[in-house]
Amino acid sequence: MALRLGLGERWRPWQSAHALLLLPVMLIVVITVVDLRTPNDIHLGPALVIAPALTPSFAGPRTTAAIGALAVIAQIFIGIHHGGIGTTNHIVQIITLTVLVVLTILYSVLRKRRQAQLAQVRSVAEAAQHVLMWPLPEQIGALRIASLYLAAEDEAQIGGDLYATTRCDGAVRVLIGDVRGKGLPAIGEAALLLGAFRESAPRSLPLAELAGALDQSITRYAADLDPPEEMGERFATALLVEIPDHDPVTRMTSCGHPPPLLLSPGHVVTVPSLHPSPPLGVHADAEHTLDVFSFEPGDTLLLYTDGVVEARDEHGRFYPLVERVARWTDDSPEALMHHLRRDLLAHAGGRLGDDAALIALHRTPVERRRHHIRGDLAHHT
Repeated sequence: MALRLGLGERWRPWQSAHALLLLPVMLIVVITVVDLRTPNDIHLGPALVIAPALTPSFAGPRTTAAIGALAVIAQIFIGIHHGGIGTTNHIVQIITLTVLVVLTILYSVLRKRRQAQLAQVRSVAEAAQHVLMWPLPEQIGALRIASLYLAAEDEAQIGGDLYATTRCDGAVRVLIGDVRGKGLPAIGEAALLLGAFRESAPRSLPLAELAGALDQSITRYAADLDPPEEMGERFATALLVEIPDHDPVTRMTSCGHPPPLLLSPGHVVTVPSLHPSPPLGVHADAEHTLDVFSFEPGDTLLLYTDGVVEARDEHGRFYPLVERVARWTDDSPEALMHHLRRDLLAHAGGRLGDDAALIALHRTPVERRRHHIRGDLAHHT
């Protein structure tokens, strides 16, 4: 992050509008001087249109008009120097340049309006994200938390992936989920699931019963709103996690969701072996299993959606999440998210094909005797 900021600060003066404005002005000066020094049968004046054509890329309509006017004045000056502006050739050049400048100004006006619309879309998307998915706290209970959300749709800040956290009876409960679909069309289902979780999670329901309550909410919503031919098409995978403040364990209930990764110091990555039930909304009466595993102080639990592991590179290879995170098991949650964001986007060529969400839960060290909880674990290093 420091390197990126350093490079940004180095190039910032040259990215300012005032610095970039020198480019079209210098082009006009150079083209005019060269044209004045060439024979009368060589005409470089038409190249003056390059200057106003470049200006909309970094400036607004007024600046574009000013550069365009300067280009026309330079064309008139060239015409006077090469025998007067009354010749047919010079008149045609001046008129043509003027028309092109006017078209460039109109383009600049339309571009500015488009930028304003995109800025408004981004603003609305950010507002929707904060209303729908509240920012996770940096510290809650015995956990330090960092999260990352990458929406697949352009200009969107949120899509079909979701996460939330809450407190319940001396423990932290976390939900991460992925509704069917991606981008903006999936927001309705995401909002429903988040609302149901926030309503039910603070209660003292066991995780398996909480999963059942969420399942019923999705099923009821689908029955009320979906036409008969689309029944069964609305579902969501979800992982419910409960982490007590004072016991070094984590309890999980998976509803068709990818298992989390347990990152331990020394580049050790463990994949808990869960017993998942079907996704929410598929079978309202499905039985949900509670899995319990060790989660010691100093460990980090990484939750993610399938948009992460299904991201492909240019050769169609999936993102090797376990292999990559093994490099950063000793990093803080914030540093881990920074590394994953940069590495995942680099792997996918800068754009994901599906929404992706990640949460890093780091249990802060406490002075307690280490406990060992039996559980089925598959180890990867």
